[in-house]
Amino acid sequence: MNMKPLVIANWKMNPLTVSEAKCLFNSVKKGLRDFKKVEVVICPPFIYLPILGALSSARQKTGGGKLVLGSQNCFWEQKGAYTGEISPDQLLDLACQYVIIGHSERRRYFQETDEIINKKLRAVIKAKMSPILCIGEAKKEREQGNTEKVLRNQLIFNLKGVSKAKFSKIIIAYEPIWAIGTGKACGVEESQKIGLLIRKIITKLYSSPIAKKIRILYGGSVNSKNAAAYIKEAHLQGLLVGGASLNAKEFIEIIKVVSV
Repeated sequence: MNMKPLVIANWKMNPLTVSEAKCLFNSVKKGLRDFKKVEVVICPPFIYLPILGALSSARQKTGGGKLVLGSQNCFWEQKGAYTGEISPDQLLDLACQYVIIGHSERRRYFQETDEIINKKLRAVIKAKMSPILCIGEAKKEREQGNTEKVLRNQLIFNLKGVSKAKFSKIIIAYEPIWAIGTGKACGVEESQKIGLLIRKIITKLYSSPIAKKIRILYGGSVNSKNAAAYIKEAHLQGLLVGGASLNAKEFIEIIKVVSV
């Protein structure tokens, strides 16, 4: 598959101040100038989106790789009486192009079910943005040999009602729960097998041509030392980076090693 690697920074609930967010974003933007063959997505907390959007609007003059904004989450309705929620249309108005859906932390801490994730995913597609659907198994599920079953069920239920025509907007991020924030990343050989498994499942749900075109990313304790292997050896199409994306120097190094 010949396409630019997609590197997504999930800042989660960081940093704590506007000045820190601006500094981190500008450092990444500056460092990206030297790497044209990569697409980078920054997913900051909601409150920083308007500020970073203003900073990113001028980057077209700097050259380098593509740098765009994404969101860490959204609600499934366009508008209404939903206190504290953010709609896909509001995110689109802030120049977001991607939305992370179904991250394990949303599933775990906020009890997001497959039905909720499915609603959000379809709402993002309707708003003409690209959902980054996160799937992955827990340590116990892996030890019991249920990885394939877990991933298959997540894909079946999370993609329910998504037509072949609309599927092209979707990106799949494999994030094994046991690897997130633990420093124990999934092995390259294993991640390659998971990538092939995901394509096999998508083939059965949709078709082989659709499965071949989908972007599959890896996330879970990604750093500059293991990043290149997921792209060049496991043949995945990008990375979802958590903690390492909060260090501009380390994040730029990740971009550097995966740039082709």
